[in-house]
Amino acid sequence: MQDHTPSASPDNAIAMQKFGVGQPVRRKEDDTLVRGKGRYTDDFVLPKQAYAWMVRSSHAHGIIKDINTDAAKAMPGVLGVWTGADLVAANYNPLTSGVPLKNRDGSPLLQTNRPALATDRVRFVGDPIAFVVAETAAQARDAAEAVELDIEPLPAVTDAAQAARPGAPQLYDHIPNNTALDYHFGDSEKIDAAFAAAAHVTKLDIVNSRVAVAPMEPRAALASYDGPSQRYTLRVPTQGVAGNKATLAGILNVPAEKVRIITGHVGGSFGMKNVSYPEYTCILYAAKTLSRPVKWTDERSTSFLSDNHGRSQLIHGELALDADGRFLALRISGYGNLGAYVAGVAPMPLSLSIGKNIASVYRTPLLSIDIKTVLTNTTLMGAYRGAGRPEANYYMERLIDRAADEMGIDRLALRKRNFVKPAQLPFAAASGFTYDSGDFAGVFNKALEVADYANFPKRRKESRKQGKLRGIAVGSYLEVTAPPRGELGRITFEIDGTVKLTTGTLDFGQGHATPFAQVLSAQLGVPFEKITLEQGDSDQVWTGGGTGGSRSITATGSAIIQSSQLVIAKGKQVAAHFLEASESDIEFTNGRFTIAGTDRSIGIMELAERLRDAKLPDGVPASLDVDHATKDTPSTFPNGCHVAEVEIDPDTGVVQVVRYTGVNDFGTIVNPMIVAGQLHGGVVQGIGQALMEEVRYDAGGQPITGSFMDYALPRAEDAPVMTIGDHPSPTKTNPLGTKGCGEAGCAGSLATITNAVLDALSDYGVKQIDMPLTPERVWRAIQNGKPKAA
Repeated sequence: MQDHTPSASPDNAIAMQKFGVGQPVRRKEDDTLVRGKGRYTDDFVLPKQAYAWMVRSSHAHGIIKDINTDAAKAMPGVLGVWTGADLVAANYNPLTSGVPLKNRDGSPLLQTNRPALATDRVRFVGDPIAFVVAETAAQARDAAEAVELDIEPLPAVTDAAQAARPGAPQLYDHIPNNTALDYHFGDSEKIDAAFAAAAHVTKLDIVNSRVAVAPMEPRAALASYDGPSQRYTLRVPTQGVAGNKATLAGILNVPAEKVRIITGHVGGSFGMKNVSYPEYTCILYAAKTLSRPVKWTDERSTSFLSDNHGRSQLIHGELALDADGRFLALRISGYGNLGAYVAGVAPMPLSLSIGKNIASVYRTPLLSIDIKTVLTNTTLMGAYRGAGRPEANYYMERLIDRAADEMGIDRLALRKRNFVKPAQLPFAAASGFTYDSGDFAGVFNKALEVADYANFPKRRKESRKQGKLRGIAVGSYLEVTAPPRGELGRITFEIDGTVKLTTGTLDFGQGHATPFAQVLSAQLGVPFEKITLEQGDSDQVWTGGGTGGSRSITATGSAIIQSSQLVIAKGKQVAAHFLEASESDIEFTNGRFTIAGTDRSIGIMELAERLRDAKLPDGVPASLDVDHATKDTPSTFPNGCHVAEVEIDPDTGVVQVVRYTGVNDFGTIVNPMIVAGQLHGGVVQGIGQALMEEVRYDAGGQPITGSFMDYALPRAEDAPVMTIGDHPSPTKTNPLGTKGCGEAGCAGSLATITNAVLDALSDYGVKQIDMPLTPERVWRAIQNGKPKAA
């Protein structure tokens, strides 16, 4: 028998500490991406590749009378021009929403059953009607401009509240008043009784503005078809290949094994790229018809039309309080704008997710949600970072600040009075969820301390000396992360000495490779640098929930831990064979299998290597590889408290966020550097929506924010220096104790920035203002206000 090194390996132990859970390890992929070596969808080129261009409607609403493609077909390099009739003949299924939501009467959500190409009617500017494939992208674009469309215009409606009224232009005959979902949650009788008994009721109308997602990488797709196997392959940016494969197979009306999705690097998504779009169906059809690969790449101008938008709600909120300021009940009603089609998860952020998240960290005993999700002649709606979580927390925090002002109660005291207390955990919230962990008052107090809240009056005084208005706001948030789903955690010991983790979440900017490797290294003692990550090929990722809803570290982390336990169990069997010992005597620690009470051991990497050529008796595993998926991993409840300070120039209305603090409870933090980066990005997106971003349409449904000349995004100069703190209470519902962090920056920033602006404008008696808080809007509020006496 070969001698083996002692079980204690100082070098391995030091490495595990350096790259272990909780360490700020630099992201593995940064060198590749910063050096421009990333491989995004548009970077891939296949032999004989052709190019597609979409023909889109310039009308917001109209009847398609005729589509003449003759001139386009005759143009140089054109390989084909197709319309909706061609796709109908191919027996494809429509694009629908898979969310199982029901109306207040119990009937299901009404579907629009969107065809990939409009056949009878166009319903928004940008609605695809036909597409061209040619030898070059320029030839395809030129030919697309030669397609002649005869469309009879119809009246259009863009506002959700107006669209739901009787007599409004109807988008679909089977959807009365354009209302696809009339969502209700809560006990109306109990709610009404609580409001009737309340000492005070705060009421507030809130506009949650529509935003464009605008990731750095526009959407793109490269389709191919293999005739002998009758198999489609689509290279496309997604948030998870397993789910998108299943969706696309359903649309193409083929078995799932006939579809392969490949996702390379993704330049941002924020929810938008996690659904199937019409362009994908079109180029897959063309690839099969032409027996050639076909690529389509969007441009920024058309992405404003074709990519789903986010947010867009008109909300009326009511908060009932007793004489001491304790919350009795919360009532939310209003409208969510679906755009022209019901697609993906779009109805959920506008309805269900509001009810799941709006209770936040407070002991509100009763809650009701009444929201109509309405179809309009605008670009379709979808998930956008947070997908209902930032919206819900925004409404709650706006109502609390207003209630404090109306009742003459300090706004900090009002919040503290209503926090769920640690002794009340687990706490059954009015949302129907049970919070298992958290120290909400502790998070709040730490945020005040880190933000130096006590000395704000001094900073306000200094700003006034400079002729500036200064405001501060404090806001808590709590999120219910993605619903329970299983996740893949395959571990493969490769012949080259690396260890590959295959999982169904997908990195589109989060930095998964590093924290996943940290968890795996901690579990198995595998060298951090030897761990690779596979997520982007549906032939390898046979199951998985994708990335979204702040679930990745919890879902994949749980899968890694379960799979590692299976690897260790197999390793003990194998080690017992090689060490000539009983399996019950084998212990595992720091990456080594050791005979208990001895110094005889073998490392896990050596064990995997020896298995490659070993002749093993029956019952001894031939490898350490594990292909395992977890069952449902429960939702978690990340929470925090953010503090924003703003300065306003009263002469111009320009708002500047000058200080920002966020103290958060994300449970166990695997990599604090990556968590901080996620917070920074989310806060800046919140600044964008709060201060400048808004998609707008004119009365006829024409978009008037179709480029970055019209649609403002935050720049580096708009981002303040941020102070990020932690006050963790690890959850008990997953083995890592993690809670998720990807969307918390948005959840915390919208209300704190808006309320801070209102605090600054209190010098002029301004009580209400809606996002975005543009210089013009703020300046007008000042002009219409009434300055307080000095």
